[in-house]
Amino acid sequence: MTPTTQHIIQIGSAKDKAHLSKSQKEFNRLTRKIEALEKALTEYRAASTRIHQRVQTELLPLQTEYHRQRASLVHLLDRAYESGDFKANERKKLADIILNLTFNLISEHGLDDLKPIYDKYDPDGFDAANAEADGLTAEVMKQMYGAMFGVEFDEDADIRSPEELEDQLRQKLEEQQRQADEQRAQRPKSQKQRDREAKKQLEERNITKAVRTVYMDLVKAFHPDREPDEAEKERKTEIMHRITEAYEKSDLLALLRLQLEFNRIDQDHLEALAEEQLKYYNKILKQQTQELEEQLYDLQSQLSPMSSKALVDSPAHLEYGLKADVQELKRAIKNLKSDLAAFQNRGVLKQWLKSYRIQKADDFNEF
Repeated sequence: MTPTTQHIIQIGSAKDKAHLSKSQKEFNRLTRKIEALEKALTEYRAASTRIHQRVQTELLPLQTEYHRQRASLVHLLDRAYESGDFKANERKKLADIILNLTFNLISEHGLDDLKPIYDKYDPDGFDAANAEADGLTAEVMKQMYGAMFGVEFDEDADIRSPEELEDQLRQKLEEQQRQADEQRAQRPKSQKQRDREAKKQLEERNITKAVRTVYMDLVKAFHPDREPDEAEKERKTEIMHRITEAYEKSDLLALLRLQLEFNRIDQDHLEALAEEQLKYYNKILKQQTQELEEQLYDLQSQLSPMSSKALVDSPAHLEYGLKADVQELKRAIKNLKSDLAAFQNRGVLKQWLKSYRIQKADDFNEF
């Protein structure tokens, strides 16, 4: 299908701005915002595709190599521990390093072949330590979620992992919402509430009608079923796919673009829109703006793990972040290889152990 030109939907020109009504100015503001959001979404999606491809080809192989080198360090330190060349205090430090490294490599990166080494230095074994860590994490999250969402978890609730806790939280919130809805439904409504609901329902019907009117105009012009010419029928079928897609999304702006593209309306038609019709158009466009903003926020949130920021602020920042991650991993691998070569010398390893301090928390990040 041949790409089509994106029609800019605006009422009047820049020179006419002073003469536009409040509704016309709002229409122009919303259409500009939607067009900007659509452009941003397109750019982020394209960047996301590029980044994911580069992650697969550039970053993941480096991460695999980095963790392989860390596993080699575990084996080297294990051999050093067993060698008998180190004093009791040095062996204690070696054991601490080995436990921290192996726990991370097994739990976070799936190197289960290191479990026998971990179990050698922890009498309880990896599985018990991992279950305890999950339990502690779940307990912290339980307290945090309770304070944030105002929910109380059952004391005997079987919550052994953060995933189980999140499932319990979802159930609690759904139950709270259900009870709140039931209470609202049981309360008698005042005349003012009934009038407000009736007005809202009328507006919703008028909004639906406004979109359907544009849709039906296009359907009448491009429905392919009664078209005898095969080439024209194929063209109309493609156009109808675009019309149907826009209608199913309640995408008023896309439907108006289609009307302009195929000369179903012109600029004079837009400028002659009645205030009442513009009011409903603006309500639809405002809702569409909110939906696009949510889509953009969700996409930025999904991409944030690839960035140093809590929320990605531009596609270019993603590219920069990936480049920095690749460079950092290359440096880390180079340093690890250098350490592995140096630690072959027992004297160098002993000297390094002098500066090592056993940490109390399981947040060891030396390697």
